Amino acid sequence: MKYLVPLIAFSLTMSAQNYKAEQTSDHGVPIVRLTDAAKGVEVAIVPSVGNEAYEMNVHGKNILHFPFADVAEFQKRPALSGIPFLGPWGNRLDQQAFWANGKKYAFDMTVGNVRGAIPIHGLLTNSSYWRVTEAKADAQSASVTSKLEFWKYPELIRQWPFAHEYQMTYILSNGELEVRIAVTNLSSEPMPLAIGFHPYFRIPDIPRNDWVARIPARRRVVTDTRLIPTGQYKPMDLADPFLLENRTLDDGFVDLDRDADGRARFYIASAGKTIEVFFGPKWQAAVVWEPNDGKGQPQEFICFEPMAGITNAVNLNHEGKYPELQSVPPGSTWTDSLWVRTSGF
Repeated sequence: MKYLVPLIAFSLTMSAQNYKAEQTSDHGVPIVRLTDAAKGVEVAIVPSVGNEAYEMNVHGKNILHFPFADVAEFQKRPALSGIPFLGPWGNRLDQQAFWANGKKYAFDMTVGNVRGAIPIHGLLTNSSYWRVTEAKADAQSASVTSKLEFWKYPELIRQWPFAHEYQMTYILSNGELEVRIAVTNLSSEPMPLAIGFHPYFRIPDIPRNDWVARIPARRRVVTDTRLIPTGQYKPMDLADPFLLENRTLDDGFVDLDRDADGRARFYIASAGKTIEVFFGPKWQAAVVWEPNDGKGQPQEFICFEPMAGITNAVNLNHEGKYPELQSVPPGSTWTDSLWVRTSGF
């Protein structure tokens, strides 16, 4: 794994003592870098590729999976890594269409932005349409806010015909990263909410087989051979925590165990190092992915994915199998966050 050595051509820095928010460049690619000097944490975001955080360096070690030589290589051939946003739907749909408000909306497959017979991960994972609206630092935090105006782009609105926009804010404070997403419905009908994030976490320098993990769920989602939920569930059968050795997962979980603030705590840990991931109260489901490489060897990451609903929630709701589907009323905004915190690094 190579780590980035910034090649900075331009830098606009907002600084407040310990914290900095820099609009700068890395290998010629515009990025935003948030710094918490006291905790030794730096977060790098590339707005032009899905507004993705691709580094969360803790004392120089990136806890996000990023298998690229540098961000310029990533921009040329983007693939899932870091903390990608999934919208307007996350994970899979069971058909090249979705249902909303009793109406079926078929995708136009000639546009080329919907992938496959089982459409996956929405339209925005690599989007260049994000625009930074504010980067700031004060005595408590460093942050950057970006906006994507979905309604402006015909190739997007053709597939998901609800005028809406996203606002994403990364906030670094006391060594902890918050990723906050807000969805505003500008259309005249309720918009189904099926968004999510797909973060890739790793404990640097320790093999995945040596990690333990916690999934704070009471039930698992039952799926068919396509990994599409059937609408049924089964009791949680993983230990708390469980060892990742000789195990793979690509599973959904619901009925999350939450603290007094409604947050659900996931983690991986090994050799005194811990990465904790907290889902806010409106993330109703989780998908956890820890695959092999196709040759039986573990890939050195695990994904704790916060989801507004289970996979294929919009179509399962139409079938009467998922009444928990959330929606955003006309003129309203839905917002929630995930948090990432480390210890022992």
